[in-house]
Amino acid sequence: MNLRNLTILGATGTIGVNTLDVVARHPDRFRVVALTGQNQIEKLAEQCRQFRPRYAVVLDGDKAQALRTLLAGLDTEVLYGVEALNRVASLPEVDTVMAAIVGAAGLEPALAAARAGKRVLLANKETLVMAGHFFMQAVKDGGATLLPIDSEHNAVFQSMPDAYTGDLAAHGVRRVLLTASGGPFRTRDIDTLARVTPEEAVAHPNWVMGRKISVDSATMMNKGLEVIEAHWLFNARPDQIDVVIHPQSIVHSMVEYQDGSVLAQLSSPDMRTPIAHALAYPERVTAGVPWLDLPRIGTLTFEAPDTRRFPCLALAYRALEAGGAAPAVLNAANEEAVDAFLNHRIPYLAIAEVIAATLDRLGGGPADSLAALRASDAAARAAARELIARHTA
Repeated sequence: MNLRNLTILGATGTIGVNTLDVVARHPDRFRVVALTGQNQIEKLAEQCRQFRPRYAVVLDGDKAQALRTLLAGLDTEVLYGVEALNRVASLPEVDTVMAAIVGAAGLEPALAAARAGKRVLLANKETLVMAGHFFMQAVKDGGATLLPIDSEHNAVFQSMPDAYTGDLAAHGVRRVLLTASGGPFRTRDIDTLARVTPEEAVAHPNWVMGRKISVDSATMMNKGLEVIEAHWLFNARPDQIDVVIHPQSIVHSMVEYQDGSVLAQLSSPDMRTPIAHALAYPERVTAGVPWLDLPRIGTLTFEAPDTRRFPCLALAYRALEAGGAAPAVLNAANEEAVDAFLNHRIPYLAIAEVIAATLDRLGGGPADSLAALRASDAAARAAARELIARHTA
């Protein structure tokens, strides 16, 4: 494998940190050209000192100046702003971009990487949820290679036929099965969910993740967003994508074929596995992940999701079926509601209530341009904030 030159968008987050862990194990295969971060400036500086990137990017000028001070004497150029993110995502010397900026902020640099024909390792789910059509078109027009990083979509990718062309029926595929752990409240008494605290919601039983995505896992909105992603990644209709709760998080997803075969990808619940797969694809490299010990695990169980317990999953299917800007509305309302919950401004059950009410108010809306999608995103945030304020008052 030739040396791959990397930009890591969102280097200080969980995906970014795990990516750098894999990279550090293979210095002969991967070289870091650019790292980006937002708030954890000291952590970003530490990463720069270890990996010596040519560029480091943050969002605002004050943080850029603080980073320059921390990197005094190091030959790393510090840039800031959205245009700088887009620049390092499309550098001529970069062939691979890890798109791991959380939230809507990750859309523009991911699009820049796709348009520049990069090998895009997509960990930012909002890129496809908000603007799936436009992103997939950018991948096609730019001649980019798209590799999914979510463990579920990476598992589906690994279980799909070689050279999959985007036509499930032509490849004998009946449906895609996305597995979900069920989060920390899978068996909790539904009548007690109204008292859930942010601290309880972020305590995922299997995965170490950021606070926002941990709450999304607890509500299963994370799986709902992954359903929308799977629609775009694999050209699958909503009725061709099912969700199965699998508490052990060993089977990361499955593909069911017309002949009755079901192919699955199994591994320990560690994000370094899909990251290493995408970084080295089509080759394989060590990732530092514990080997899977099935006799020790003993039992793998599966169950159907309860939409009374997880109404956010049903809301995601509703948004996907509505089409247009509805997924962007869903995503924006969820981001606002989760932030409010984490900051003790609304109770846990109000997350789904805010999202549903925002969808009721705004519907699908037009999705014929990125500007229209951004307008829907802004309108959804405004509506969600108004609904949140009513809870707070």
